[in-house]
Amino acid sequence: MAQKSCKERVGAHYRGRMADLRKLWRAYQNGDEEVEDLGRFNEYGLSFDYVPSRTFNRQKEGYFRYQLSWGGPSDEFRFYAGADLKPYRVEYWFMDWFDGAKITLRDDCRNEKLMLEIFDFFREIGTVEHEYQKAMEG
Repeated sequence: MAQKSCKERVGAHYRGRMADLRKLWRAYQNGDEEVEDLGRFNEYGLSFDYVPSRTFNRQKEGYFRYQLSWGGPSDEFRFYAGADLKPYRVEYWFMDWFDGAKITLRDDCRNEKLMLEIFDFFREIGTVEHEYQKAMEG
């Protein structure tokens, strides 16, 4: 039996990630250290970095990447930002061995709001500017 395509699987993975992030973010804001079976908000993702344009074939725009898992499959949120480093588009990507699918959050106000709050967290602790500068110098 053939495995389903990423396009067929992306919705379920997206909903699961949003549910996890919502619980973790709420707990973090309330000063709780851990969420049972999920851990801590600041340990949930693998990395937050900046991917300059043309890093990958046919990649026209740079973006900030909040990478949640890596390998097969992998998933991440991408924040496309202007010169002011403020996001104008947020996408969730699910990828698995030469296949990938995305969901654009701008059509999903509640989840986009949450992800923009999380991006602001990374901005407030200095990660956004640091990762952008590091990518531009390298």
